[in-house]
Amino acid sequence: MVQETSDKDMILPAIQQNRPALSWEMKIKKKLKIVPACLGKFRPTVGQCCHQCTPNSLRKKIGPNSFLGFHNLLSVKETHTRYRGWLVRRVCCALFVSGCKVYASPVSNRLERVCQSNSVKEALSAEQKAPEGSDSRGQLSHLSPFLPLINTSISPGLLRFLSWVLLKMFSSVFGSIQVNLNHLPALHRASQEGTVLVYVYSHQSVMDCALIPLVLFCHSLRVPYIVFPLHITSSFIRSILQKVGVLVPPALTKEDAETDRLHAPVMTSLVRELLQEGQALSFGVAPESGRGGQWLASIRQVIKEGSVPDVSLVPVGISYDCVPKSNTQVGLSSVLHWLCSLLWRRPEGIVRIDLAQPFSLKEMCESGRCRVDEWLPLQDLLLPVILNNRTDSVFGRRRMSWLLPSPHYASELKEPADPERDLSTAVILHLLFSAASCSAVMSTGLVSSLLLYRHHKGVSASALCRDVAWLTEELLFRNKDVGFGGSLKEVVRSSLSLLAPHLTIAAVPSREDPFIVPRPSLAATLHLSLHAQIVTHSFILEAVGACVVSAMLCEVVCSGVSSRVRSDGVDGEQVSGDMKCDVLLCESELTERALQLSHLLPPGFLPPCQSSQSFALDTVDSLVRCGILIIEEIPRDFPICDFLKRDNALSWTTSDDMYHSDSDCDVEEMELRSYKISHPSQCPEMLFFLCRMLAGPLRALCWTTTALDLIHTPLPEAEFMAQIQSYLCDTANTKKQHYESCSQEAAHTAVRSLIDLGVISEQRQRGGVFLGVGPLFQLSENRQKLHRFISQYLYN
Repeated sequence: MVQETSDKDMILPAIQQNRPALSWEMKIKKKLKIVPACLGKFRPTVGQCCHQCTPNSLRKKIGPNSFLGFHNLLSVKETHTRYRGWLVRRVCCALFVSGCKVYASPVSNRLERVCQSNSVKEALSAEQKAPEGSDSRGQLSHLSPFLPLINTSISPGLLRFLSWVLLKMFSSVFGSIQVNLNHLPALHRASQEGTVLVYVYSHQSVMDCALIPLVLFCHSLRVPYIVFPLHITSSFIRSILQKVGVLVPPALTKEDAETDRLHAPVMTSLVRELLQEGQALSFGVAPESGRGGQWLASIRQVIKEGSVPDVSLVPVGISYDCVPKSNTQVGLSSVLHWLCSLLWRRPEGIVRIDLAQPFSLKEMCESGRCRVDEWLPLQDLLLPVILNNRTDSVFGRRRMSWLLPSPHYASELKEPADPERDLSTAVILHLLFSAASCSAVMSTGLVSSLLLYRHHKGVSASALCRDVAWLTEELLFRNKDVGFGGSLKEVVRSSLSLLAPHLTIAAVPSREDPFIVPRPSLAATLHLSLHAQIVTHSFILEAVGACVVSAMLCEVVCSGVSSRVRSDGVDGEQVSGDMKCDVLLCESELTERALQLSHLLPPGFLPPCQSSQSFALDTVDSLVRCGILIIEEIPRDFPICDFLKRDNALSWTTSDDMYHSDSDCDVEEMELRSYKISHPSQCPEMLFFLCRMLAGPLRALCWTTTALDLIHTPLPEAEFMAQIQSYLCDTANTKKQHYESCSQEAAHTAVRSLIDLGVISEQRQRGGVFLGVGPLFQLSENRQKLHRFISQYLYN
């Protein structure tokens, strides 16, 4: 939070810089002044359970709602140990690690119990093409790829040593690792009661797998068995990690894992044994591909069988000032190279970790509050609007069953609706949304969003600092916490220093105010876009509403309201004066278009417990709250609330009329409600700022649709994705802008949406999954209709 206060436990420590300042940093320091505190000692409350899906878990929150502060894992002092003295201050880190509580996890007869599982027996029998009573040697030969995974254990001595090593290494990488202490008492209470905890996070970097166990270890909580998402080529590193609870699945592709008869039964049986032992689990979920969702499906299956009564899910939000780069494969040479790089590297950036309040998985699934009966394929939701120009949409939520693996999955229309599968998908979406909601906005993310979406042509340092203070207050108003503290000059100077390789900062001697411009390159734009995603998540209501308003204004412009806007070569910034004309926007059309656009959003942006109609109405209300829209009051002879002056205002009805209510509103009056664009000077800039937040994924959808004319299909999935991403990069290089639409995540999300729409068809063949153009969109006319539908929401 941008504030100054003497209470060190209530705010994050100020950002420190331990190196000489550059010339542009000195200019910023001279130019700025310390701003007053925003909210004093009060911070937004984040990480609470969903009040709709898990009200009973929400009531289990113990203690008052006071803020408990933060704990820097890298700041280990003698006060954290039981000893005092000069020598203790030299070895306090080793003493602290030796004093942390460790829960041992012996393997015992886990392999035998896995082999005795009914599902594993059936899979082995089918694999051997022999009766179930075959010898144990044959079973072990088929299970040999899974033996290291099954024999994974936690050694207390090795865990303490690696924790000490991680603390030393992270002190060379990060400036601090801040842990939010608000929900740690709930985790300690659940651990004392014997509740099995499962930690779920949104995968960003390989560092995620090390940070979560380290945080739990330093706070004397049970260290979980954590699923490692990358392939480890070194057998030495793999053997060490498997002795500290790191689960390294066999190196199989998604298609191979779905076709392997033993993979799913062994994984489910292993999860069952770990949960029955009382062990904690931790895994990450990738929103664009759904990788990691199979672990939650296994947990749900174990609970449904009755092997484990219940588990508590804990969403974890991890925020980086600088997201560490990670290779797809981890080998001994890459680890040694990374360790050597730490010798001359300066620690920079902050990591913020927020552990949310645990909630019961059984309560969410069996209470019936998380409804999935309105989930429909994306084709049923949008194709009538796209191809038939229907004005009314089909009410429902988009089914994203691809977040879970399925051995017979080909396309969403071919597989029948499965309520259990939809419920598991809803839990995954809820976890993704909760992890993003409790994640703090770092200073680099805040500055990146301003440079990408508001000042993409450059901005002076003073104007940037003014917008940083404004955006911080807007985030706090939306109950979103920030992961920085100190004065405004420290926050801006630190964020610009971390983003300096991707910016052009001009410090002219004759000018006291430096000028900052983001570099027009693919690497720089993707880096800034990655940091700005969390801000887009916080403003998703306003961003959807702004795109809808922009689409409706473009229709008004094309109908001839403003000839200046209609002229070629006029940018959005140049038409702000034309927005002073009074254009009325109908509420029903606003909500209808917001409903349509919400179906194209990536997973994790919308809470699955909220209906799509409610989300569409909230988008309109959010634009009214932020001052973009104002309600147009229609002149009347008498106020709306004066019922006595209406014609036939008092009418008697029979008491048995079940369709009558005194609170029923006049439908005619509801349809007359309309809005108009407000006229403050900052309204156009705010509208364009919000529209640009969704321009990246929407433009990737448009470009992917255009690329289908140039790709010869069908192709294997990997080759198809490579050609799509290559086309996105070539298009951006040709235009020399819009590089945020070229990321691998944007390409995967666009292709997945087009598959759900039926534009791209999936065909499972012997060589894998092949992608091609669907039969309905073989016609270029239908592809053009789809392109027009998406591009109407795209800010230009």
